Amino acid sequence: MGDRQSFEKWKERTEEEIKKRPERKEKFLTSSSIEIDPVYIPDNIDKRYLDNIGFPGDFPYTRGVRRTMYRGRFWTMRQYAGFGSAKETNKRFKYLLEQGQTGLSVAFDLPTQIGYDSDDPMSLGEVGKVGVAIDSLEDMEILFNGISLDEVSTSMTINAPAAVLLAMYIVVAEKQGVPKEKIQGTIQNDILKEYIARGTYIFPPKPSMRLITDIFAYCTENTPKFNTISISGYHIREAGSTAVQELAFTLSNAIAYVDSALEAGLDIDNFAPRLAFFFNGHNQFFEEIAKFRAARRMWANIMRDKYGAKNAKSMQLRFHTQVAGSTLTAQQPDNNIVRVAIQALAAALGGTQSLHTNAKDEALALPTEDSARIALRTQQIIANETGVADTIDPLGGSYYIEFLTDELEKKAYEYIEEIEKRGGAVAAVEQQYMQKEIQRAAYETQKRQEKQEEIVVGVNKYQLDDEPQPELLRVDDSLVDDQLARLQGTRANRNEEKVKAALTQLKTAAEGTENLMPFIIEAVKQYTTIGEICHTLREVFGEY
Repeated sequence: MGDRQSFEKWKERTEEEIKKRPERKEKFLTSSSIEIDPVYIPDNIDKRYLDNIGFPGDFPYTRGVRRTMYRGRFWTMRQYAGFGSAKETNKRFKYLLEQGQTGLSVAFDLPTQIGYDSDDPMSLGEVGKVGVAIDSLEDMEILFNGISLDEVSTSMTINAPAAVLLAMYIVVAEKQGVPKEKIQGTIQNDILKEYIARGTYIFPPKPSMRLITDIFAYCTENTPKFNTISISGYHIREAGSTAVQELAFTLSNAIAYVDSALEAGLDIDNFAPRLAFFFNGHNQFFEEIAKFRAARRMWANIMRDKYGAKNAKSMQLRFHTQVAGSTLTAQQPDNNIVRVAIQALAAALGGTQSLHTNAKDEALALPTEDSARIALRTQQIIANETGVADTIDPLGGSYYIEFLTDELEKKAYEYIEEIEKRGGAVAAVEQQYMQKEIQRAAYETQKRQEKQEEIVVGVNKYQLDDEPQPELLRVDDSLVDDQLARLQGTRANRNEEKVKAALTQLKTAAEGTENLMPFIIEAVKQYTTIGEICHTLREVFGEY
């Protein structure tokens, strides 16, 4: 039978955990009243099984980072939302929370993402279009009006000016009476993938890395429940990468962030537990499940063997999944409901900690309320009606899944070794190595689709001659006028002397080596705008 003692120990630890946090049900049964065990294991538990697969909540976390996983509670259900003004987005947030969403995810407009105020000439035509416009603390106060920040976790897709938006969130929480020690959520804060795949960067790599490590240091001391970075493979995959490249480039970037934090004098087991990851949920169902399992195992081994981490939480790769925007089609958008459901199912089977499901119309416009609700209901149906959450890692042990997990890991390590030879992720970005590898993969995919070697239903096969036009959400231009008027009002009503003093202190700190977060928070408290803060940093750091 092999070594069963290790499993018995796991059961004991799991039962202790269940006493502290009971499972969702006393018994988990199929529709035929067959009782479902928490996890299924082979008869022969040998050393290779323990080293490579193991048990949920135990190193190397291949089967999940929690001992009870979804038997304890479901993944956090988020819908990425943001458009027009803070007031309109606040309404959408409240609607989604009423519909059963369990976490918020904020989409910011392009000017906010690259540190420009709404009235900057660079912002013309982009205000509120792909997300919500946030110019100052006043907008952030409106965005979360009536939403208790001690009761929800908030994910913010913000990178170059992440420190500014985090500062605004901290100050809004304090104004609500919520101490910063209690706020929960994640800032994306992953600048390397911006250079590789997305493009919303402001500063050159070195000062950008400084801002990130400043956030690590500040949050370790002040916001212990907040995830300081979401190291993102999502956009790498959206740019056309393979699953192997997504896995390898994401972990290479993570290594660069850890190295930067260590160079800044931070302790690995102090900051690493708050590192989070963000992966794409793509169409290749089994490969995606294997990718998530491989990612956990690789990160656990990297943190233990490369960095000597001792804290188990430092080795646990926790991740958010968003289903693939790049697979959504403008043609026959109802087909996207099916794509989203399959991708979301793969994320659940792969053990994600939180999940965003895209709306069917997002290849055409921002989602309507109806399409956003269908996307949320997709998650709720998977969680409550399919039984996939009743046992942990249900596909673990499948010959195919374990083969794919091993192969993805092996091929990803080959890329990581090549990146290390080039001097690490920052050097590889500067050499355009990862960018060119992604471009090559995207080109090969395009060729396969043009030759119909890869079928996209409704696009290169099974087309309709006369497609009905769906109703789409359009951002009312009057919202832009309101945004500009509010920004003028903010500037008119604040204390200009205090704003100037805060910006002077920030500039001096940026020219030195002090942690910038306290200075950014002080500027935010004076209703200094995101553009004013970022332009001050541009003067010191320059632009990329």
